Amino acid sequence: MSRLTGLRPADMDDEQRDLYDRIVGSRRGPGTGGAAPVVDDDGALRGPFDAMLRAPGIGDALQNLGAGIRFRGALSGRERELAILVVAAHWRSAFEQQAHEAAGRAAGLTEDELAALRDGADPALDDAREAVLLATVRSLAVDGDLDDTAYTAAVDALGEPGLFELTTLVGYYATLALQMRVFRVG
Repeated sequence: MSRLTGLRPADMDDEQRDLYDRIVGSRRGPGTGGAAPVVDDDGALRGPFDAMLRAPGIGDALQNLGAGIRFRGALSGRERELAILVVAAHWRSAFEQQAHEAAGRAAGLTEDELAALRDGADPALDDAREAVLLATVRSLAVDGDLDDTAYTAAVDALGEPGLFELTTLVGYYATLALQMRVFRVG
């Protein structure tokens, strides 16, 4: 049971309503092919987005970071969803898991790969870059760091910009998972 009551547009102050409108009107919004619907049947934001309304200044910065990761990064959709699903499984974040399995399917992840990720296992990956990305995300999620060997492998496969993007992605989705856990978002 959520600890937050979903804010409906009629119950929002101006700053909350501005943020709500930016989220719903974004590439995540209804009819845009996002990972999962961002609003429920009553118009309240779903998942991490409802919590963002509680502190709209920080929530806006956070959702902008997420939009940058999802829509302006250099990782392929498949790589990005693979990484997000590793973080979701590590944090046992049901919302992220459900939302990003749909996006993962759209990005080309197979049902076997999705099942392995859901179970915290390593899917069989034919692509060497994806295998390094997977190992890197697991190290970041579990250890919060990369040893010299893992760092070198990640930079060799992804480049420094790609590794920066990946560490940002892991931190962002871990933040959302923590917030959804604390607020008991299903």
